[in-house]
Amino acid sequence: MLSTYQYPKFEYRRPPELAAGRAGSEGRYPVVVVGAGPVGLTAAIDLAIHGVPVVLLDNDDTVSIGSRGVCYAKRTLEVLDRLGCAEEMVQKGVSWNVGRTFFREEEVFNFNLCPEPDHHRPGMINLQQYYLEEYLVRRAQSLPNIDLRWKNNVIAVTDHGERVALRVETADGVYSIDTGWVVVADGSRSPIRHMMGLDIEGRIFMDRFLIADVVMKADYPTERWFWFDPPFHPNQSVLLHRQADNVWRIDFQLGWNVDPEEEKKPEKVIPRIKAMLGDDREFELEWVSVYTFQCRRMHEFRHGRLLFTGDAAHQVSPFGARGANSGIQDTDNLVWKLGLVLDGKAPERLLDTYSGERVAAADENLMNSTRSTDFITPKSATSRTFRNAVLGLAKDYPFARALVNSGRLSVPSFLVESSLNTPDVEVFAGNMVPGAPMDDAPIETASGEQWLLQAAGNRFRLLYGMPDAGDVDAATADAFAALAEGTISVEVLVVAERGKAPAGIKTLIDAKGRIRERYDLKPGTSYLIRPDQHVAARWRSFDLANVRAALARATCNA
Repeated sequence: MLSTYQYPKFEYRRPPELAAGRAGSEGRYPVVVVGAGPVGLTAAIDLAIHGVPVVLLDNDDTVSIGSRGVCYAKRTLEVLDRLGCAEEMVQKGVSWNVGRTFFREEEVFNFNLCPEPDHHRPGMINLQQYYLEEYLVRRAQSLPNIDLRWKNNVIAVTDHGERVALRVETADGVYSIDTGWVVVADGSRSPIRHMMGLDIEGRIFMDRFLIADVVMKADYPTERWFWFDPPFHPNQSVLLHRQADNVWRIDFQLGWNVDPEEEKKPEKVIPRIKAMLGDDREFELEWVSVYTFQCRRMHEFRHGRLLFTGDAAHQVSPFGARGANSGIQDTDNLVWKLGLVLDGKAPERLLDTYSGERVAAADENLMNSTRSTDFITPKSATSRTFRNAVLGLAKDYPFARALVNSGRLSVPSFLVESSLNTPDVEVFAGNMVPGAPMDDAPIETASGEQWLLQAAGNRFRLLYGMPDAGDVDAATADAFAALAEGTISVEVLVVAERGKAPAGIKTLIDAKGRIRERYDLKPGTSYLIRPDQHVAARWRSFDLANVRAALARATCNA
């Protein structure tokens, strides 16, 4: 047990399929999510918000044991904002933007994850995974169309082409579920992946790291500190993070030729910590684990009616915080597409683009994670000599700083190769290319919303820029109304320096000019935004036919 956290126990309830008179009968549901970790919970919440009834199955009845994933990136927080549960996490967690890298005793490199002003969320928060999951469970429990089933273990899966049959084991017996789609979020060992005989390919790195969570009071800055070859742990690497409740995460590189069980013993861990912190620093050992790097993924993330997400689909080394962050972005990409397919507004091939886009994102994560791991744990004497030379030069030479890699931190993927994008035909400045995740910016609205991403929400939107919102003419207002009334609705957000658009059209006042700056939003410029807040298309003038064509392309209806 932890001294700073009390694990909740979620109530097991007899499934309706096993109720009196129905023992073992089959239930029918549009979507079943398997796995109530961060990714499965996020998927279920997002589906429920999109109006899709969902059953969430988990073989446990509590949250994750130990802090596990602790770093949640700005993009993930923006996704969780749309799900209505980020604020509690930010308030509980430790926000940070600055990371520092040391070689032996000297700082050689630092970075700022959010150097620009006027963003709602920080570059990263540190929060123990058990808190994240507890808050997600609480949010899920508040939604009427999520059926959370604890201690329900999936023991068999059969994809019949038009539907999927699941066999589920409980304390009251075994029952069956019939569903249209299964979102698989059952973790890195994924029993469902094994049941389906599906492979996951990649590399397992020959190195191990010790995680030690300690409770202590320290006045260190709220930053990420990473050491190469420090005097307190020579020839190895160490990482220090602050978490909630005065819990500090310390990662010690161990090498491969160690006994993991032996290294987890307090008599082995405590001397390492004392060597780092000094004998006078009081601390309490909270949790210890040993992990091995893995960089692997499935070939495809869609297999018939089974949609694999998070660690079930891809695994990366922990350096860079790309695990849970990329998994939550999987669900962000998947759920709006699945919702349109279920509503009959898009063909099933739209779900193939989930696999295509998120496989590309996984490959980007795997590449960065592998590069980080190779730099942190050189595989030869020559590699170590090169690495140490880079670190020795980094303090004084910019070219060397660019080569330092203590874990490239998680950033959202730019889906620039996606088939759902409409290519530019005009010249734009800035980063908001088709496929880019939206940049946030402060706004003023009649309803008091303060941030662009809050206003964009989780549906298709059209950003339309002009100096005075009151100058929207009648013909343009009618075209905006036609977009909103389409089979797939597109609501227009007029971004202006002043004024108010005609009734029924939402106005965002770009008081600080950040939207104009970040989106190169000259008068008349239009951006079509997807429900996951990636740019689908952009133009220098508004044309109803162009927007409809881009919408059809973005939903595979072209």
